[in-house]
Amino acid sequence: MCDLLRVTPGTIMARKRIRVSRRILFTWFMLTGFIFLFTPQNLTNKFQFAFVHIFRWPLSVGRNISLAAHTQQPRTDFVNRRQYNQLLNHLANLEEELRQKHQKLEKLSGLRNRFALEGAGFVIADVITATIDAQRCELIINRGKDDGLDKGQFVLADNSIIGTISDVDSRTAKVKLFTDPTSKIEIKIAELNIERIMQGNGNNSAKPKLIPTDKKVKIGDIVYARKKPGFLDVPRVIGRVAQCKEDDQSPFLWDITVRPVCDIDRLNDVAVVIMNPQKN
Repeated sequence: MCDLLRVTPGTIMARKRIRVSRRILFTWFMLTGFIFLFTPQNLTNKFQFAFVHIFRWPLSVGRNISLAAHTQQPRTDFVNRRQYNQLLNHLANLEEELRQKHQKLEKLSGLRNRFALEGAGFVIADVITATIDAQRCELIINRGKDDGLDKGQFVLADNSIIGTISDVDSRTAKVKLFTDPTSKIEIKIAELNIERIMQGNGNNSAKPKLIPTDKKVKIGDIVYARKKPGFLDVPRVIGRVAQCKEDDQSPFLWDITVRPVCDIDRLNDVAVVIMNPQKN
């Protein structure tokens, strides 16, 4: 017991050496810090590059782990493809409405004009069946005459025209898509000052007719369904140019392919435009 509590001169000296060593180490760190603080920037840059070069591998691993952690975090500032297409089509519709208003204001300065589709009614309908192939492109929806539907009315999906009502009974109706081989709709392309008939081509595409090659048409141009009194007040987006080349049989005409701006195969519901609906 006495041996354990015995304090020898050697033990005291060792403790003093340890305390002195810690003080000296602290002093060295302080001096090193001041040296780096007042060292010219070009020298500190060299030290930094040397550090990165020596520890390049662990630093790169750490950065990759950090990036992976950030990418796995859910993002709330993105929209899905369908919402993006809806917003894009809505913007195109607004741009066309603005052009139409501007043209009218030039002709009728000072007169007020109605807003697009003002006074129109919309009947939301579920899609019962969809048939899209080379011979037929049509939908069957669960609304009919009892809901105010009639032949010739335009049908919207994702803010774009997809076709017209071709047949209707009391509780259901048939929508002939503009891509159906028997469909013919008056259209205009982008800002071109020409209006033509577009005929369905089957298989989710259609072709505008008789557009000369001196008109500038390019892939991605927006195609609008023309306004039709009693059915549509203003042009609305109907598709985009997917292909444009010289016609093999008529080199002075364009061979244009137009496709819908929404995924018709995956539609669950549509909206039927009813102009000037009867008020009960």
